[in-house]
Order: sequence, then C-alpha cells, then structure tokens
Amino acid sequence: MGEGLGEGTDMKLFIVATPIGNLADLSPRAIETFKISEAILCEDTRVSSKLFSHLGLKKTLIAVHQHTDDRRISEAINLLREGKTLSLITDAGTPAISDPGGKFVEAALKELGDELQVVPIPGPCAAISALSISGFPADNFLFLGFPPHKKGRKTYFEQIAATEETVCFYESTHRILKTLTELGEKIGDRKIVVCRELTKIYETTYRGTAAEVTKRLEKGSIKGEFVVVIGPFKK
Repeated sequence: MGEGLGEGTDMKLFIVATPIGNLADLSPRAIETFKISEAILCEDTRVSSKLFSHLGLKKTLIAVHQHTDDRRISEAINLLREGKTLSLITDAGTPAISDPGGKFVEAALKELGDELQVVPIPGPCAAISALSISGFPADNFLFLGFPPHKKGRKTYFEQIAATEETVCFYESTHRILKTLTELGEKIGDRKIVVCRELTKIYETTYRGTAAEVTKRLEKGSIKGEFVVVIGPFKK
C-alpha cells in the first residue's frame, strides 16, 4: 500500500473522485488506490468499466446505486468485514456529493463503526469547479443537488430565492430550460452562471440573468450535464 493511503485498521473503504469529463484529471493517487483495491463499488458498472479499460486495470465492479437492495449492501459490507480493501466511485466526480454512494458510506459506518477507516481520495467535483469560476463569493454557499421533479419543486425554488448567499445546484439536459424558466420567475434579475459539460470538449459557460441564459441556450445546444450557480442576493 502506498504511503498516505490509510493505516491503522484492516477495514478500509476509499472514497475516490473520478473525472467529470477529462480523463487527465484522474490523480496518480486515485490510480494507485484502484490498484490496491480488491473490488470497486460503482454507480453504473457499464460506465465504470470504460474507465478501468482506459487504465488497463481488471477489477471486480459491484453496482451500488439508489435501487440497490439491502442484501447487496450487506454483501459489500461483509467484504469490508473480511478485510477486503474497497474503493467507492461514482459515474463522475466525487462520491456521496448528490450521489447514492453516500447511502453506502452511511450504512457501512453504522454497521462497522470505528473499526472501518473511510479514506477520501480527493479529485474532481462539478459543483466546486463551477463555483471556482463563477466569480461569486463562495466562502459561504448553499448546495442543493438536483431539483425535485414534482413534489417539493415550488418550495425548492422559493428556498433559492430566499437565500442571500451563493446557491449551486445540478440539472440534466432534459430539464434545464424548464428549470431556468421557473428559477427566473423566483429570482428575477439576480445574476447566475450556468456551466455545461465541464472539462469536456464542448464545455460552455453562460453568464447573465436566468432569462438571458435561457435565450442563449435556446439558440445553441442543451446537451450534457449542467451546474447552475446563483449569485448572492443584493439588497
């Protein structure tokens, strides 16, 4: 095991950030961690298999996502109990940040307690990347994951409008225009930044009001994943 990869217990779970687009963003420490891991817990084995094929690593991939049943979770926890070194990844970015992998970490800690060492292997995160280029204050911000599809959606946007600090959330290609319209109805001319396909070939950043960004998106492409950052409320 490489220096700094966790010591002091036979049960180790590594939380490994993976690229959100550009494979060059995968850290040497992440690759070293994968090499010493006996199995990889991932969101979608089909997506993760492409990453490991690129790395030339053959690893056992175990799906852990929002539909994983308790039996599969227990089986993965038992691997840790047996002393197996596991890594948890998501399809892209940092696990457990608006990601179902967080439920596994919670379950494993509840079951194994202090006997389990959970080790972060930092790396890409779409929310932090977007905040870093937004130009908005980020010493204090609210991250809200994905907006609800139906129930709680109105309250979600009302919460954003009532928050004075910078706000950040994710949205998919299928709902971005609808979301920006609803957002604009609540925040008016408050400035926003919308990042599309961060670190990928067609990475694009839009700045302006929700209405202005919507018009630009309607004239261009809305394919890809989005991060929306709302600037602080100015009294």
